[in-house]
Amino acid sequence: MRRTLALLAVAGASMIALAFLIPLGLIVREIAHGRAMAEAERQASALVPVLAITVDPARLTHALLSTGAGDRIAVHLPDGGSVGTVRASAESLATASRLTRAVTTQIGTGYLLLRPVALDGGRTVVIEIFVPAGDLTRGVTKSWATLTGVAVVLVAGSVLVADRLGVRVVRSTQRLGRAAGALGAGDLSVRIEPEGPPELVSAGEAFNTMADRVVRLLAAEREMVADLSHRLRTPLTALRLSLDNLGPEAEQSRQALARLESEVDQIIAAARRPSRAPESVSCDAAHVLRERLTFWSALAEDQQRPWQLIGASEPARVPVAATELSAVVDALLGNVFRHTPEGTAFTVTLHQGAGTVGVLIADAGPGIPDPETALRRGASGSGSTGLGLDIARQLAESSGGWLRIDASSLGGASVQLWFRTDRSERVPRGMRRPVGGRWPRRDRPR
Repeated sequence: MRRTLALLAVAGASMIALAFLIPLGLIVREIAHGRAMAEAERQASALVPVLAITVDPARLTHALLSTGAGDRIAVHLPDGGSVGTVRASAESLATASRLTRAVTTQIGTGYLLLRPVALDGGRTVVIEIFVPAGDLTRGVTKSWATLTGVAVVLVAGSVLVADRLGVRVVRSTQRLGRAAGALGAGDLSVRIEPEGPPELVSAGEAFNTMADRVVRLLAAEREMVADLSHRLRTPLTALRLSLDNLGPEAEQSRQALARLESEVDQIIAAARRPSRAPESVSCDAAHVLRERLTFWSALAEDQQRPWQLIGASEPARVPVAATELSAVVDALLGNVFRHTPEGTAFTVTLHQGAGTVGVLIADAGPGIPDPETALRRGASGSGSTGLGLDIARQLAESSGGWLRIDASSLGGASVQLWFRTDRSERVPRGMRRPVGGRWPRRDRPR
């Protein structure tokens, strides 16, 4: 913006300066020309009284020296003689004598002023004054240089003023941009002091109002989530009491209930916690997968589902929280158990690539006929809300990764979560969502 304002100032000031400098330069040149010719006319006029007294060549020579014109002045006498250095042609002299007024003619190195003087007896004397070309432009170059300097100063001054105004605008804009970035990063306490032009002041006030409203809305949402989560405690407590009466055979159900209670406690704690900028988190995806497959293996054995965990023997760090990854893995495995018949095989594969880590869950079920619809909440059909897939997609995209749904090698659906471990690499926009259940060839992950 500062550069644009400076260029505009240069253009505007230059146009204004040129609009004045060009006429002034021409006027200065005309003034210098007129001054030189006026000086020649004065020198010629100084000889008129002498010619009225005498036309004697000797006396006229002395008179020419007294004018200070040197060899630039000459007098043409009535008898055809002359005194001084003659430069005019006979034709020019005849024309001047006939017109009885001063005549100016141009020669190679300057101008000649021919001034006829009428004497008694019908005689005419012509005074010749030579004006060199240098006298016609004396002082013009200096005057033009002065005018150019004034123009440069005016342009520089206008650029300086425009830059100062630009700094004021840019500083206010940058402050507003930094505040918006901080708010987007989760710092809800950021506010700005509106300053600058009235438009930016209004924008700053609107930003502060928006930030206050966001804080109020998030506080209300946290309270609502906390209250709703707290209401779950009563049925969970009743369910625990019922499971305690079932004896040792309900141990697995009690473990699942304990995990559910822990999740509810975490939701309440997170909802009550004041919002702040997100911290850098990471977890070992291999450890999370081993832990969750240990939990789901019991149910898989009950339903006679063959399963396999591949590639989870080595640690694999991903930039997401372990609790969030566990919840997503549970949701995706829960979909497998919920939407495929008992006995359907599934595999969980952990893949580590250059700057990426992938979690691939594949099954031998009927598959997902419309992957794009399955990613929309409430529109997946088959009695599902689509919430699990949407949460999984959001978790992957929070790391700069993506979610992909495709057909698996087992014949069913394949849900692939890809996490970016190197955030310096940008993910092409087209890789974040499958198109019509298939990925464009140029956007397929390698």
